[in-house]
Amino acid sequence: MAESPLQIAYSPCPNDTFVFHAWAHGRVPGAPELEVTYADIDITNGMAERGEFDILKVSYAVLPWVLDEYALLPCGGALGRGCGPLVLTREPEDPAEGPAALTGKTVAVPSERSTAYLLFRLWAADVVPGGVGEVVVLPFHEIMPAVRDGKVDAGLVIHEARFTYQRYGLHKLADMGEHWEATTGLPIPLGAIIAKRSLGAERLRALAEAARTSVRMAWDDPAASRGYVLEHAQEMDPAVTDRHIGLYVNEFTADLGEDGYAAVRGLLTRAAAEGLVPPLAPDMLEFV
Repeated sequence: MAESPLQIAYSPCPNDTFVFHAWAHGRVPGAPELEVTYADIDITNGMAERGEFDILKVSYAVLPWVLDEYALLPCGGALGRGCGPLVLTREPEDPAEGPAALTGKTVAVPSERSTAYLLFRLWAADVVPGGVGEVVVLPFHEIMPAVRDGKVDAGLVIHEARFTYQRYGLHKLADMGEHWEATTGLPIPLGAIIAKRSLGAERLRALAEAARTSVRMAWDDPAASRGYVLEHAQEMDPAVTDRHIGLYVNEFTADLGEDGYAAVRGLLTRAAAEGLVPPLAPDMLEFV
């Protein structure tokens, strides 16, 4: 009797659809069949905390709450350099104030359990005296319009917003990735692929290999996934789609490697020291 498809949830963003195209369409030899659900990262983080789905794309920031039930796969996620979240405002930065202008202000963020928000809190602790004011959670595609329309004072943005914020008349106040890289020397951990430990070590290794093969197949034949990527790209300009994939799908997507694991450990260790996440035993990040 054939095994039931594994339930997987990842975002409709170009990097995820590019990475998983081959696997989701049955093109990876010997890989388990997938049943795909598309959901923004705030939704998938909640799914992981509730133990829903076999495989999920989540924020690295949520790992301390879910690694008892899920294992971190060493491939398929988003981690790199020059790809960090941005803080945007309606007005250009005042050189006399700089980031301190955010003190007491309202900031929209994509999720309070997102890596973007964790990086933002670490940044703000260093450069925003007194801290920001109210934090409002919005779907990431609503953040730039909210800043533009004056509903919030600033917005923390991710994904393709790095390439499109000028279209909204917005200005970059700070780059969380630049701050992280400058203070740690490590790449920026953003999104992780996790799978249920109950699947067993052998199957988890097979899932990791399937994800890695899917990434390599996407690189070998980018045209094969183009229709699938654009179908889910929320009317994103094809040129922006290509830049998005080029930035977020890189060598760390194929294999976290020593630098990738060091970045994840560094983020979660520093965040735990600041009381932002629960402490995580080092061996919880190890793959089976």
